[in-house]
Amino acid sequence: MNIGLIAHDAKKKLMQNFCIAYRGIMSHHELYATGTTGRMIEEVTNLTVHKFLAGHTGGEQQLGAMIESNDLDMMIFLRDPQTKKSHDVDINNIFSLCDIHNIPLATNLATAELLIKALDRGDLDWRELFKH
Repeated sequence: MNIGLIAHDAKKKLMQNFCIAYRGIMSHHELYATGTTGRMIEEVTNLTVHKFLAGHTGGEQQLGAMIESNDLDMMIFLRDPQTKKSHDVDINNIFSLCDIHNIPLATNLATAELLIKALDRGDLDWRELFKH
């Protein structure tokens, strides 16, 4: 399965810790991330992450294109809802695209843990039906 990973600056350390905790599960899947988030995950986990541009310079749009083409199976977007972002349009676009294309989306740690554990149990295998 292809997992998208994005974390706002205030949540990058949390994303690193999440990926350390679930490295065993994530190592069996393809990971895609915005540039800085991907680099930071690789630094602490030794997982291979396909890195796009930084989020505010087009990385969120690149992940959005993966969603639109049905090439992403799950999105974990640890966002900072308390800080206004200049690229809120791109952020909201990710949420809309996930809704339109039935991509499971986690925007906080609790939901991210539920999704990653469901992935490990095989609960997201239904996504394979949509790829053909």
